[in-house]
Amino acid sequence: MGEIGKSGLEGSCGAGSEPGQGDWWRQAPSSPGIERFEAFFAGHAFDSHRHDSYALGITLAGVQSFDYRGARADSLPGDVIILHPDERHNGRAGQAGGFRYRMLYLSPRLIAEALPEEARALPFVRDAVSADARLRCVLRRALGDLERALEPLAATEIVLGAAEALRARDPSLAAVRTAPAAHRAVEQAREFLEANLERQVDAAELETVSGLGRYALARQFRARLGTSPYRYRTLRRLESARDLIVAGHSLADAAFASGFADQSHMTRQFKDCYGISPGRWRKLRRT
Repeated sequence: MGEIGKSGLEGSCGAGSEPGQGDWWRQAPSSPGIERFEAFFAGHAFDSHRHDSYALGITLAGVQSFDYRGARADSLPGDVIILHPDERHNGRAGQAGGFRYRMLYLSPRLIAEALPEEARALPFVRDAVSADARLRCVLRRALGDLERALEPLAATEIVLGAAEALRARDPSLAAVRTAPAAHRAVEQAREFLEANLERQVDAAELETVSGLGRYALARQFRARLGTSPYRYRTLRRLESARDLIVAGHSLADAAFASGFADQSHMTRQFKDCYGISPGRWRKLRRT
């Protein structure tokens, strides 16, 4: 990561002054309606500005301070930040040593599409800083790996998770009961995923196979199978990789044959699922 120039900040987040010593910015590959980044600022970060998207973030180190809706907010490590479209805010370090954070920008269009039709309005959360565990979990999934572009099914899962977490924190939106699971549609999607583990599957393909929109399918899929289509496919890939490792294949070959981008991609997913690296798992099985 290098120091960022002024023009780069202005293009992304409305910065209005020269970057401080040691400031940096790292942009992840983007997806339609989704932007992700990590940054560090030693002092002043942004002048007053506003976005046309939801800005959801998590502070990693230091104190992240900003003015929002007439009040000062301070975000500590682990806190979640929730900024709404078209709401002015600025940004600065709240104490010596600067602050580091990661941010997810989501188009309101995506949030609206992910909500049930009965919701009728976009969610609004008054608190700009939150300890909401549900949102924190969504952000960790979305921002855990900024080196790779989000796979289409992962993007769908993240948008749906963010939309549902935001709706749950808006008391003005009455709870919407989910319709009974569309069993046949879910089964068609599940069968298609299992038949195509070796490649990326686009959300549009699952829409065609199941006859449901991507977010409706994701809700129904979780209701019937307890997880998202993306997570379901990942777990099936990991099962395939474990079988290949047991059969004596190298970790790299098992990763490639099971549909992962490379060995490091498989390792991250393996540790996230089982709490142990595939290399250590293989050694333990041999003892």
